[in-house]
Amino acid sequence: MKYRSKIEIINSMLHSINSGATKTHIMYRAYMSYSQLTEYLELLQDRRLIVYDAQSQLYGLTEKGLKFMDAYERIHELVPTPEERNQEAASMAAKQIPVPQDFVY
Repeated sequence: MKYRSKIEIINSMLHSINSGATKTHIMYRAYMSYSQLTEYLELLQDRRLIVYDAQSQLYGLTEKGLKFMDAYERIHELVPTPEERNQEAASMAAKQIPVPQDFVY
């Protein structure tokens, strides 16, 4: 698996929590170790992106957590990943389209 940024990990966790999830489900769905999970859960609770219901033992999203996910998706649409940029450059080369000078690899 490729290296993921903290923001990517947080987004992955929030997606796994979307409709309520236990620690185990979050850990497996977001591909995390237990030590990572505990660190990030504390961070997300401190930032008020998630809440924990002790009775059901489930984590849930807050309105702020939903806004984070929406903002992440909008940014992701605007800024292509390095893999997407490389694919676009390869596609342009295959079609013999000149790559713009400001195109970042």
